[in-house]
Amino acid sequence: MSEKKGWGSTVKGWFIVQDSSGEGDVPEPEAVAAEDELIRQAAQAEPDDLPVFTSEPPPAPDGEVDFGSVYEAAGITAEEHERVSRTLELLNSLPPGTDEAVKRQIVMASLRAFGVPIEKIIESGAEQLQALEAYIRGSARDTEQVTAQGEQDIRALEEQIAVMRRAMQQRVDEQHKVMRACNAKKLEVQKVLEFFGQDAVARVVRESPKLHEPKSEN
Repeated sequence: MSEKKGWGSTVKGWFIVQDSSGEGDVPEPEAVAAEDELIRQAAQAEPDDLPVFTSEPPPAPDGEVDFGSVYEAAGITAEEHERVSRTLELLNSLPPGTDEAVKRQIVMASLRAFGVPIEKIIESGAEQLQALEAYIRGSARDTEQVTAQGEQDIRALEEQIAVMRRAMQQRVDEQHKVMRACNAKKLEVQKVLEFFGQDAVARVVRESPKLHEPKSEN
């Protein structure tokens, strides 16, 4: 455990410590919440605390990361990338359950045979970790900005919707008042017409060019 902690402090916590026992599995909702918290923490990191990119790193559409372009933006050459990839291939080619000391002997002997300096592999690996951590932080900051702007836009839209709903309800309330007022006035006028009788009113309506005989409802 002391070796793992020492490595973690050496690279400022860029290592991901995994629970190999399988007992630390986190339920899905809690895992999502934990990832959200990591995004928040990464977004709050100082923008220039890992100034590793010499050019703009690529976006990750649908979460697909172009690692080669990320490394290139961080100034990591194809040769440096190849050093780490070749070492990883050697490690993965060893039979499962191989003793760690035996693994180290086999891999070290193979690398010496290839003429690859161990220090260069370590440096390249640390460069990749540094680039990936910087990429995570930069992407997290962009995500925070997008979500913050989205929340602001949603609040503005919700305010507009509330204003529109109030205007709609006000218009409906006004229409109810119009109907009540007009119907009350119609009753007053109807009182006058009823005084002259239905037949007289019907005759005047038929003969007047100004009036339209109301359609009967079936």
